[in-house]
Amino acid sequence: MKKVLIITHTHDNESIETVTQQLKKYNARAIRFNVDLYPLHYGLTSCFEDGQWKVYLDHNGERESLHDIAALWYRRSHNLGSGLSSVLEGEYLSSAHGEIRTTLFGMLESMNCFQIGKFSQYRRLDSKEEQMKIASSLGLKIPETCITNNPDEAKKFVLSHPKGAITKMQSSFAIDRGGVEHVVFTNVINEDNLDAIDSLQYCPMQFQEKLEKQKELRITIVGDAVFSFAVDSQKLDNAKIDWRREGVELLDQWEPYNLPEPIKQKLLKMMDIYQINYGAVDIIVTPENEHYFLEINSAGEFFWLDRLIDGAISNQIAKVLSDEAPRRYIPVF
Repeated sequence: MKKVLIITHTHDNESIETVTQQLKKYNARAIRFNVDLYPLHYGLTSCFEDGQWKVYLDHNGERESLHDIAALWYRRSHNLGSGLSSVLEGEYLSSAHGEIRTTLFGMLESMNCFQIGKFSQYRRLDSKEEQMKIASSLGLKIPETCITNNPDEAKKFVLSHPKGAITKMQSSFAIDRGGVEHVVFTNVINEDNLDAIDSLQYCPMQFQEKLEKQKELRITIVGDAVFSFAVDSQKLDNAKIDWRREGVELLDQWEPYNLPEPIKQKLLKMMDIYQINYGAVDIIVTPENEHYFLEINSAGEFFWLDRLIDGAISNQIAKVLSDEAPRRYIPVF
């Protein structure tokens, strides 16, 4: 039976268990590595002896060999090293966390097996600027964009778009207020609220032209399979700029969408360029039926869409992991 390593955390959603069950259909067994339990509850060992590399994961008195896994799915690494502050003095925490990250991600990068996407490739996708440049070079439409920490440049960009501009962070940006995390969503900015923009000097932001929306698309790509869904985010005032503000309310309102073939092929080409087998793509469809690429999320959620199509996305992930469906990326050693 093939072994598949899944990198996630204890509070991940239903998608992990769904894929785990699907893997069994293809004679594969999942090994779940919850990184928030490493290193307090997991032991991870890599050794080179007698001309061979051996990698082991120890947990609850049991040992799993990882050097013979058939595939790896890096999904999440939330709360890596959680609880370390309870056993280490503060002065050692930063260095210990650095070694934990280097050890785990170094091991993942070095695994000589098929991977849905290598950690380094996912980190490359952190560059929204490169994403847009690649998309544009492939002929996909992208919004007019300005990424800057220069208040004057930002003001000039906003004023040059009288229909409005939006501002958003390039990373998963959140503000901690009294121990509560507040996600920073996409917001509209115009001439009337430029007064506060001088603080931009201390934190760069991304500005884009405000596009009118007919629909918003979430396109989940797994290997060569493309699952396209659309939602009318304009039904709800609070979702018009960023549908995530009303994500729960819109949960059951997504519908399958017939993505034009040229758009589909350009997105698959992007996946080839990045050498990844999973991506969640966000696209805006304007009232003129023009499709504007926004970004690829390397580990974007899919579970609510999966429910609408009887687990077809999870099944496709399992098929790619077990080599029952086309893949991209070949180990180099």
